[in-house]
Amino acid sequence: MALVVLWLWADFIRSTNNRFVKKVEASVDGVLGGYGHVNGRDVKDSNEFLVDILGERLTHNGHLVALDCGAGVGRVTKNLLLKHFHEVDLVEPVSHFLESAREKMKVGSQSKSVANHAVNFYCIPMQEFTPDEGRYDVIWIQWCIGHLTDADFVAFFNRAKVGLKPEGFFVLKENVARDGFVLDKEDHSVTRSDSYFRELFKQAGLYIYKTKAQKGFPQELFPVKMYALTTEPPAIVQDVSHERRSKRRTKKSPIM
Repeated sequence: MALVVLWLWADFIRSTNNRFVKKVEASVDGVLGGYGHVNGRDVKDSNEFLVDILGERLTHNGHLVALDCGAGVGRVTKNLLLKHFHEVDLVEPVSHFLESAREKMKVGSQSKSVANHAVNFYCIPMQEFTPDEGRYDVIWIQWCIGHLTDADFVAFFNRAKVGLKPEGFFVLKENVARDGFVLDKEDHSVTRSDSYFRELFKQAGLYIYKTKAQKGFPQELFPVKMYALTTEPPAIVQDVSHERRSKRRTKKSPIM
């Protein structure tokens, strides 16, 4: 499909996003756009997906490391990633979100030698971030990619590939439009369709390993889909989406 050319809007989108998120309260309810009650179901389905793609690696004694992109106040890191990974790094451009995350992660910090813990807190936009080579088993990206233009989207994944360990995964969890794209008039984020995402994955040289649709969210929200992505072609693509069609999908993306 022909992709929308968004590069002319790049500077405008970035500046608008920055102004918008600076007004958002640094809390779970704030970053979820007033839908803090979906946190539990979101984490539950994310956990199931993560366990499915990593399998036995989670039960072995290897040192697992994850990166949380668009980490917000550390909701995903605290409730999901630290349950499975020995170390988690956070990338978040909004300073008051990142400071809130840092405070949350202080709990148990005295026992870092034995407990899973957050290590690095990078206050930097995804458009400017490049990970350390071969550090991560999983790079988790949730409810933030809509703030990147198509060019920034592809460039980010191309840079971030270097950060994955062999057989590592990107996990993208994001709102999905029914067709084409939806531009949010308030924060100017973009909600892309499944076919739109797949075209961008192709441009970034990524392969879909597994997909799954989020369940149990309020009907007024966009459908949400999880994509496990690899840098090498998988033997079998596992698609367990079972997506439901809906005519009402206008809610903007939460902020992690």
